[in-house]
Amino acid sequence: MRRLLAVAASLALVVGGAAAAAGAPAAEPSRDRAAHSAIGWGKCDSPALRERKAQCGFVSVPLDRAHPSGKQIKLAVSRIRHTVPDDEYEGVMLVNPGGPGGSGLILSVLGEFVPNGAGAAYDWIGFDPRGVGASEPALACDGDYTGYNRPPYVPTSAAIEKAWLKRAKGYAAACAHSGGELLKHLRTTDSVEDMDSIRAALGAKKINYYGFSYGTYLGQVYATLHPDRVARMVLDGNVDPSRVWYDANLDQDIAFDRNMKIYFRWLAKYHRVYHLGRTGKEVEKLFYREQQKLITKPAAGVIGPDELTDVFLQAGYYVFGWETVASAFSAWVNDRDAQPLKSLFDEGNPQQDGADNGYAIYLAVQCTDVRWPASWSTWRADNWRVHREAPFETWGNAWYNAPCLSWAAKAADPVAVTGKNAPPILLISETLDAATPFSGSLEVRKRFPRSALVEGVGGTTHAGSLFGNACVDDTIADYLASGKLPKRVKANTSDKRCKPLPQPTPSAAASKAAVSKRPESASSVSRMDLQKLITTR
Repeated sequence: MRRLLAVAASLALVVGGAAAAAGAPAAEPSRDRAAHSAIGWGKCDSPALRERKAQCGFVSVPLDRAHPSGKQIKLAVSRIRHTVPDDEYEGVMLVNPGGPGGSGLILSVLGEFVPNGAGAAYDWIGFDPRGVGASEPALACDGDYTGYNRPPYVPTSAAIEKAWLKRAKGYAAACAHSGGELLKHLRTTDSVEDMDSIRAALGAKKINYYGFSYGTYLGQVYATLHPDRVARMVLDGNVDPSRVWYDANLDQDIAFDRNMKIYFRWLAKYHRVYHLGRTGKEVEKLFYREQQKLITKPAAGVIGPDELTDVFLQAGYYVFGWETVASAFSAWVNDRDAQPLKSLFDEGNPQQDGADNGYAIYLAVQCTDVRWPASWSTWRADNWRVHREAPFETWGNAWYNAPCLSWAAKAADPVAVTGKNAPPILLISETLDAATPFSGSLEVRKRFPRSALVEGVGGTTHAGSLFGNACVDDTIADYLASGKLPKRVKANTSDKRCKPLPQPTPSAAASKAAVSKRPESASSVSRMDLQKLITTR
């Protein structure tokens, strides 16, 4: 999967620093004394977490699980305590936003978005996985790598292909230099055992878990290796465990191309607002025509075909932001104003030291979780084949993953995911999720025979639970409150069907004002902030 680097920008916004600072922890019930001594809770640097009286700290874990008494690294964790009486307490709830490489420290706030107060019975635990964010050490290789002045994604010449292969090899070498021994210990299984160390440090016999996107795979592997340590588990936007990771990326390419056609049709529906074409095909032709022009004459000197693809890609992920992307493209097409496009690209692709932390971890995990094809000729043939059907994203995705060709750390065999011993878990997906296609949720449902799947029928949004869809969110609340799941049906299908998150209805006035707005207060966390945090690429 490609990882959308807007996560880094969002974190800088809503977290505002992240590691734990020394400070006197709040009074705790007796059951938490062991966790206090293991973690050393103190004040958080994040205004959003301080506002909620969260506690922050570190959990020390072995760098190499094969040598538990060897070198230790630190995982940054946060906690927002339950507010129900202790006799109604349901335990700890770990949260992962996906990626891999997403920082989850801020996500201890997630409980407040669960309807009917059902989140109040849990201690919500946010954490930065090893190598990520405020955890120590954090991996970064080249903060300018995904910035401007890149060759076009589509390798229409041998020179373009050679340039991209050189860039990918160079990035892998930079990560080998900066990552050192850490690079060898960043597989999903390492993070799974880290989660279990957090559980032990919290003094909990079992964990509850809420995972988005890649976080669903983390949950699947945890439930496979430690089924007796799982209480309740919500997995939203499910990775297909049979397709990790090379095949999953090819699946994404086709799904994103489909979703972009849906978006182009939406733009055509509102031609009177955006003036981009009266049919989806007209808008699609316009997009590719403008993209070709940008090869020789970038907008504002920097927005080329790659940057235009990257800006539009978020519209393939979810319906949030459709209007902002539309307004930016309309401003360029109709007024030759490139600034809105540039602002969107810059927000999603910060370019400074450390800005590539999420991307570096994404590669470190995916390149070593499983063996990728060793021959570039295999990649070339597969991606040209898919490109002919799905040109929007295919080659951009290929180059995003190309450092795996020369990654310094060795790959392993993936875990054989099985939920036959796992407790009942709740699965969520919209039908046309492009980042984690719906077939993956059906595969997970098959492997976890006590699970139930909720489908947002016909929706294109990825990992959009707790975003105001009452049918989905109330089901989550019922499950977290009582363990109740929708009744499982016998067919290979979803067990509960809901309407999807709705497509927006823009107005001309709103389109003129549509810009990427930041919250008024650095301490506020909205659902939109959370959606950015769990967006994966």
